[in-house]
Amino acid sequence: MTHSSGRRPAIRVRGLHKRFDEVKAVDGIDFDVAYGSVVALLGGNGAGKTTTLSMLLGLLLPTDGSIEVLGQDMLQDRYAVLGRINFSSPYVELPYRLSVEQNLLVYARLYGVPQARARVRQLARELDFGALLGRRTGSLSSGQKTRVALAKALVNEPELLLLDEPTASLDPDTADWVRSYLEEYCRRMGATVLLASHNMAEVERLCDQVMMMRAGRIVDRGTPGALIRRYGRRNLEEVFLDIARGRNGGHEPEAARLPEDPTHGGEIDGAAP
Repeated sequence: MTHSSGRRPAIRVRGLHKRFDEVKAVDGIDFDVAYGSVVALLGGNGAGKTTTLSMLLGLLLPTDGSIEVLGQDMLQDRYAVLGRINFSSPYVELPYRLSVEQNLLVYARLYGVPQARARVRQLARELDFGALLGRRTGSLSSGQKTRVALAKALVNEPELLLLDEPTASLDPDTADWVRSYLEEYCRRMGATVLLASHNMAEVERLCDQVMMMRAGRIVDRGTPGALIRRYGRRNLEEVFLDIARGRNGGHEPEAARLPEDPTHGGEIDGAAP
């Protein structure tokens, strides 16, 4: 992936908090995501990943802190960038009674995509669901819904993609094909991706950087290879289990704040300029 040390990061988060009554869902996190990078935000259930993604999208207001996306303050100017980003999750349902094509056309027109019908049909060919365009969305299998959700996320050719479990419910062959498609899309468009996934092999393959969350905080970060070496494990899944269960094997986790190195160039800890 391409990284540019001469520009501000695609995502910059500082001092981000979100409380629901007495529950600290996100507890003072800081991170940068460089342009053109693919970064994973990982953690067990309740770690704060979904809440963080929701705040990045402007769906939730933070209790405190700042969020900058593509150079814009998301608390003040989020409408200036919403057309340049998109989001996919198999857990966010599209209207069941509309056909697949009708749903995708709605989103294409909301994003002001020129020749919306042609764009939808192009994505249907590329993601191999042309036979589903006339089907009611509510009749699709879980794997089919995952492919349609990804098409929705790509309909406006976004500069920034926020992906939650992008290959959930897909068979291994289709999941591998989707990962290859995302890799090609990022190369072609120079897109930035922040993804949440419980598939650690997927994270090792796709991601330049990983941020590990537990109890609302970022407790470690680095490249997949660096984290595996740091914890003395064979793969990222074993690292994930160590962190989720509070085991560090004598390792002192990385500080949740970013390094104060002026040559850091906007990447999160461990990113190469």
